Amino acid sequence: MSRVRRGRNGNRKFWALVFVFVSIFCAVFFAQRGRFDPQVTSSAVSFVLSPFEQFVSWTGSQIKYVTGNIYEIATVHRQNKMLRNEVEQLRMQNVQANEYAAENERLRALLGYKQAAVQFDIVAARVTGRENATWTSMITVNRGSLDGIQKDMTVVTEKGLVGRVSETNPNSSKVQLILDPRSSVGALVQRSASRVAGIVEGDLENFSLPRMVNLPKTADIVEDDIVVTSGYGGIFPKGIVVGKVVAVKNEPGGLLKYGVIETAVDFQKLEDVGIIVKSREAPPEPMKPPPQTPGTEQTQ
Repeated sequence: MSRVRRGRNGNRKFWALVFVFVSIFCAVFFAQRGRFDPQVTSSAVSFVLSPFEQFVSWTGSQIKYVTGNIYEIATVHRQNKMLRNEVEQLRMQNVQANEYAAENERLRALLGYKQAAVQFDIVAARVTGRENATWTSMITVNRGSLDGIQKDMTVVTEKGLVGRVSETNPNSSKVQLILDPRSSVGALVQRSASRVAGIVEGDLENFSLPRMVNLPKTADIVEDDIVVTSGYGGIFPKGIVVGKVVAVKNEPGGLLKYGVIETAVDFQKLEDVGIIVKSREAPPEPMKPPPQTPGTEQTQ
């Protein structure tokens, strides 16, 4: 069987070679005799090459389609990246714009207070830090001795009293807040029927609410009374708002009482302050001693 198959394969190869040889011979013969028809040859070639041309055309169109899609995808990716960058920049600009708007609002309020308080010369300053160990007691501002700032100058906002300058450097200063238990502010009740005087100091048990102390048990002080600086002591000018009385309590022993003060300034949101570098406020009259009982006067 194998020999028969080999014989048949050999015959097929032989006749194929004969066919190719005869075809070549005929083509050469008719070409030389001038009987070769180019149109027939062209048609035959076109017929033979047509499938290959279609394949090449289809392949080219597919390659063009794929490359076009890749280009479009790359373009969309690049545009998306650009848009994301623009969105991020716009978001940052929006945050900055909001921050500038808030700062302008605070500075306008401080400027309004500066223009209204004609008895004071005020230098605006920005809060640049807080001491971790004394968060509710001390802040740092960006004004110092080169700006004319001196120790014990009064620090305020448009809402009320902040504290006093405790230390100065050429370009910065430290401010002791009225929340500090070590601070001492002469104050009085603004209500005309009262005018009770006392001392406002920080409370160790509640740093956010200072106390007005040294009040007699019979002192006329009630909730919602406004407390302002008295001017006594020579540091804080008279009439600056300290806060509002939110509670009145008795001291241990029962002889004195104190008022719990909600400060006019929100110290958690303190960002900009004003430093009073000069005051044209007249100092308060010295306190007069109470009248003595006749016969008990002391001679000087």
